[in-house]
Amino acid sequence: MALAIDRIETAGPRNVLGPRHQNRLIIAPQDHRPYSPFLFLAEDWFAPPAGFPTHPHRGMETVTFILEGQMIHEDHTGAHGELEAGDVQFMTAGGGVMHSEMPGPRGVHSLQLWLNLPAAKKMTPARYGDQRAAEAALITGEGYEARLYAGELGGESRPHGSLWPLALMDLRLEAGAALALPLKAGWRGFLLVLEGEAQVGTGEAPVKADQHAWAHVAEADDVLPVSARTAVRALFYAAPIIDEPVVAHGPFVMNTVDEIRQAFLDYQTGRLTAVRG
Repeated sequence: MALAIDRIETAGPRNVLGPRHQNRLIIAPQDHRPYSPFLFLAEDWFAPPAGFPTHPHRGMETVTFILEGQMIHEDHTGAHGELEAGDVQFMTAGGGVMHSEMPGPRGVHSLQLWLNLPAAKKMTPARYGDQRAAEAALITGEGYEARLYAGELGGESRPHGSLWPLALMDLRLEAGAALALPLKAGWRGFLLVLEGEAQVGTGEAPVKADQHAWAHVAEADDVLPVSARTAVRALFYAAPIIDEPVVAHGPFVMNTVDEIRQAFLDYQTGRLTAVRG
């Protein structure tokens, strides 16, 4: 068995947000259901004095992949991390986090994914962890290599750094190379092509740089075939679908409007990081 893709989407245009900061949205859904549990994916290029000073989150997780440069993270728990190219940052906001993400002296090019949490886990304590590129499993085959940060591939496995299960891998294929990406029952995944052109799914749909292809599995584990028309670099993300209402506003992602109101109230009264469900 092998999967056909659900759809192909293209990243949005690059925008100038301020001095030394450009951004574009790769995933920016209005209806979260076809994307669950993925909420949002942003690509940023920023250098001092730009950055993301201390700000709040609740009810979700971020997974940040560093493509170039250096990012510095700090949060209210005392966590501190300095990430370089190829490193991944896992941050669980849970019931509330106050954190900052600032560029190193030479700037940073990053991808940040917002990953939803189910209602039962939204108010868990905040946590943070880094995974260095050197800690990922390097899997090689005929004409390809895959750096596995989380999930399973080719008999190798790595635990997910996020609270909600996640597969994440960085793929490099030579022209003509192919591999099959595992997708578990009840999971949704997407392949984001960074460079080159791939053929994805049973129909070998062409997916070019700046595009991403989506697939999901309902009842039984399956695989998503990928082959390279040209030399390709791509990232593959996959996670279990969360079938719950999503109400997102600003930095908070909850299940109801009342929960969003409460999150803002807790933030305004200084209780965001103290409240637990």
